[in-house]
Amino acid sequence: MSVLRPFKAADMFKFNNVNLDIWTETYGIGFYLSYLARWPDLCCVQEAPSGRMMGYVLGKAEGTSHEWHGHVTALTVAPEYRRLGLARKMMNLLEMVSDESYKGFFVDLYVRCTNSLAISMYESFGYSVYRRVREYYGSLGIGKGGRDEEDAFDMRKPLSRDPNRRSVRLNGREMIVSAHDVP
Repeated sequence: MSVLRPFKAADMFKFNNVNLDIWTETYGIGFYLSYLARWPDLCCVQEAPSGRMMGYVLGKAEGTSHEWHGHVTALTVAPEYRRLGLARKMMNLLEMVSDESYKGFFVDLYVRCTNSLAISMYESFGYSVYRRVREYYGSLGIGKGGRDEEDAFDMRKPLSRDPNRRSVRLNGREMIVSAHDVP
């Protein structure tokens, strides 16, 4: 049976099987360490009995007073461990901590508009599209004149502090903003 536990710095030596996926954004060591130092309770891993990493989630708390929320920076499960409910377990933990410890109004995340499997998964978890962000994902400037090349959906799920569901909207797919308009 696998275990859901806090993400430790040493886990960065064990997550290649998870990060070597086309949909997974990979960051520099300093980025991961800054999350672990600042929001350790919003970062966790799912680990197999063998010690092999099955997946992880990195989250943070951010925003202004009326927009205070939990944010999913990265959620990924290794291909061989998908469809076992691991993403749901990790998201449940992140949502609970965002709600109870950080008193957020909602949890949000960004997902590539072309990643229909992930969009469906998040919708099944209760998330909805808040807006479409043009050119959110970067091309690293290689052969594209430095322009970003792919849109993202900003998806949100309200928490208990938002009983009137003001942090979500029904027509989110029609609300289009520039990546420059997103803090």
